[in-house]
Amino acid sequence: MKFKTPILLLMSVLLLAGLGACKTQYDLILASNDVDVKYNAAFDYFNEGKYTKAAGLFESLSVLAGNTDRADTIQYYWGLSNYSAGDYYTAEVNFDKFVNTYPYSPFMESASFLRIDCMYRATLRYELDQTPTYAAMNAISAYMIDNPDGANIEICRHMLEDLGERLDKKAYENARLYYKMEDYKASRVAFKNILRDDADNIYREDILYYSAMSSYKYAFNSVPSKQKERYLTFVDDYLNFIGEYPESHYRRELDNLYEKVRELI
Repeated sequence: MKFKTPILLLMSVLLLAGLGACKTQYDLILASNDVDVKYNAAFDYFNEGKYTKAAGLFESLSVLAGNTDRADTIQYYWGLSNYSAGDYYTAEVNFDKFVNTYPYSPFMESASFLRIDCMYRATLRYELDQTPTYAAMNAISAYMIDNPDGANIEICRHMLEDLGERLDKKAYENARLYYKMEDYKASRVAFKNILRDDADNIYREDILYYSAMSSYKYAFNSVPSKQKERYLTFVDDYLNFIGEYPESHYRRELDNLYEKVRELI
C-alpha cells in the first residue's frame, strides 16, 4: 500500500508527458504568439486547401495583429477561409465586419461580393420564412448600385432573379393552399392580391386560371339566389384569362365552364 501514491504520481507524469508529445505542429502554432510564424502558416494551410485550420489561425491573428497593417488581409482571409470551408454564416459575419471596418482596402469589392454571396447561400426554401431572402435581395441591390461595372454584376442579376422566383412561388403556393382547402372565396382574393402586388409574377397564367376556377366554384357552391351574380364574376375572370392567354392549355377547360355558365345566366 505504501507504494500506491508514488506509482499514481508517476503514471500521471507519464500521461501528461504523453499528451504534450501528442500535440501536432498545428496545435503548437495555434498556441504560439509569434505573429510571423502564425501568419505564414495560415497562408500555407489556406493554399493547401486546409481551410478550417487556416480559419483558426486567421481568427487568432485577428487578436494578435488586429491593429497592424496586416489587419485587413487577416480579416479578409479569415472570412475567405470560412467561405471556402462552406461555413457561410461565419464567413458572412467576417465579411460584414470587413466592409464596415476597411472601406479603402484593396479587398473591399471582393469582400462585399462574397458577403452577399454568403447571404444568398443562406436563404431558405420557399416554404419557410423568407426574411433572409428579402435581406439578401436588398444587399445584392445595394452592391449593384455601388459596383455598376463590377465583374460580378451578371451573377448578381442571376441571384436576384432566382430569389424573386422563390418569392413568386411562395406567394402562389400560399394562395393555392386556400384553393386546395376549397375556400374558393379566399383563394380568389389571395390570387388577385398576388397580381396586385406583383403583376409580373412568373406564375401569372396559373394565377389567372385559379382565379377563374375559384370564382366558378364559389358560384357553383352558392345558394341559388347568389349564383347569377357570382357567375358573372367568373365570366369577367374568364374573359381576362383568354384575353391574355388565348392559346393556354387551360383554355379548353375554361371554355367548357363558360358555355355552361352562359346557359345558366
